[in-house]
Amino acid sequence: MNTPSTRPLALVTGASNGIGYELARLCAANGFDLVATGRSERIDEAAERFTRDGAHVIPVRADLAEANGVEAVWKAVEETGRPLAAAVLNAGRSIGGAFIDTDLDDELSLIALNVTSVVHLAKHVARHMAAHGTGRILITSSLSATLPTPYETVYGPSRAFTRMFALGLREELKEHGVTVTTLMPGATDSDFHARAGMNDTAFGVGAKKNSRKEVARQGFIAMMEGRPEIVGGDTATKRTALEHRFLPEPYKAARHATKAKPRPQH
Repeated sequence: MNTPSTRPLALVTGASNGIGYELARLCAANGFDLVATGRSERIDEAAERFTRDGAHVIPVRADLAEANGVEAVWKAVEETGRPLAAAVLNAGRSIGGAFIDTDLDDELSLIALNVTSVVHLAKHVARHMAAHGTGRILITSSLSATLPTPYETVYGPSRAFTRMFALGLREELKEHGVTVTTLMPGATDSDFHARAGMNDTAFGVGAKKNSRKEVARQGFIAMMEGRPEIVGGDTATKRTALEHRFLPEPYKAARHATKAKPRPQH
């Protein structure tokens, strides 16, 4: 970022596809420069798109499931020499299938990405923003944080952690002028479920899902307004989140199992 810029700086993780890509686009279109991260070379292609909205973009290819990947991302932020105005901690994934069948190392990697990397990166972001007395943080959780998730047995609890972590951090950072907002999307029209190996479930091809653009739009607005949390999606998704406050956990678990259990292949 050699050219001096008066635009505020935003960090967006998981910016190469899905909701994260749309959140990064919204940041760019609304006046932010970007440090944008992704696991693959797709982040470089995404960065080219973000520059069309006038943003200076630093793409960082890093695996946030590894501690050195998180540190590489934070180093990129620090090397700008600029205060971080917004941080969108969005990177995450799921794994479908019965727990007795799934791979342990794969699930430990999911925890490293969905939980550990969020805490690790948030530690840097929160201290940085508190020292500057201002900032906005958006942390992506999921509607899955509100129920047990059989056949995504580790994913749901990882998002429940993310949600409660964000809400707790929000209360701490109020006195430092920093807001923390939680985004809780329902099923969204990205490659999220395909990458989780869930095409043979009710979340697979042809399933009705929310627009990732709309989910990102709702999340971005909530972050800019400093709201505590937002359920991302249509009216039915928001109604489901409300229902989940009152329904028994075993009932919600059984209902989720009917959707997430792999279907026999013929």
